[in-house]
Amino acid sequence: MPSRREFSSIVLAFAVFAGGCASGVEQDTSGTPPRVSDAEIAAIVVAANAIDAEAGELAASRATEPAVREFGKTMVTDHRAVNEQAGALVARLGVTPAENEVSKKLRADASAFQAELRAKSGAEFDRAYIEHEVAYHRAVIDALDQLLIPSAGNPELKQTLIAVRPAFLAHLRHAEQIQDALR
Repeated sequence: MPSRREFSSIVLAFAVFAGGCASGVEQDTSGTPPRVSDAEIAAIVVAANAIDAEAGELAASRATEPAVREFGKTMVTDHRAVNEQAGALVARLGVTPAENEVSKKLRADASAFQAELRAKSGAEFDRAYIEHEVAYHRAVIDALDQLLIPSAGNPELKQTLIAVRPAFLAHLRHAEQIQDALR
């Protein structure tokens, strides 16, 4: 299923990054989580939000179920707002987002998923999109908890990541409710 592949790719991207295969990750053999720089975190956050906003645009225009269309619109609005906040924060902190293996992998996988999604229509499209959203939000929440929040060096960046986590959790719960209704 496309959404499982997408979920696996997201987890793999974070795992590759967390495992130290990408540049900029501090290696640690003590069992503590790896760290990424604030600039890399910024690029990951921007990529993750842009990806979900783009998928939301597609759902808002192509979904047949009103709940799926509305969810897509919500993803566009909410994730673009987070990116605006992130942009303002990194500008204020003087941090330039640094593309990295995770942000690049996320964008590549999103392009592949959107191509698959465009080939679907009707109920098949709706189910595939919502299934993807459930998997995607789970992966992003896990990345926040396991990699991004623990790695944030700047206290304001860390607090921003902590502050947006409930919104991602609310999106996950909403997507799960829609997914249950589509079954």
